[in-house]
Amino acid sequence: QVQLVESGGGLAQTGGSLRLSCAASGRILSINTMGWYRQAPGMQRELVADITGGGSTNYADSVQGRFTTSRYNAKNTVYLQMNSLKPEDTGDYYCNAIEVKYRSNNYGKTFMGDYWGQGTQVTVSS
Repeated sequence: QVQLVESGGGLAQTGGSLRLSCAASGRILSINTMGWYRQAPGMQRELVADITGGGSTNYADSVQGRFTTSRYNAKNTVYLQMNSLKPEDTGDYYCNAIEVKYRSNNYGKTFMGDYWGQGTQVTVSS
């Protein structure tokens, strides 16, 4: 009923920039928090940044000052601007949406759930 689709990953050099986007689709009424997680090979998935519907943000210490997350509520889209990239930023980046309120159809019952995107790969070369 709800899908998250990421885009914008790819290859960058150390010091470079990439911008990730994630769009949530479906009969969505509201989304509480949208965020970005990453998973490096052999590592656990970790929070990179998230943002509430009101615009409050939270960042991992490792990306503070380099990454910026923003959100366009009207289009249920979240962005991650990544600057000053480092090789340790390499990994699969996943979009996450928490407390997504949606309808099953145009006049149907409302539901709530948490969702993940399929992931987009980011590789930073040294």
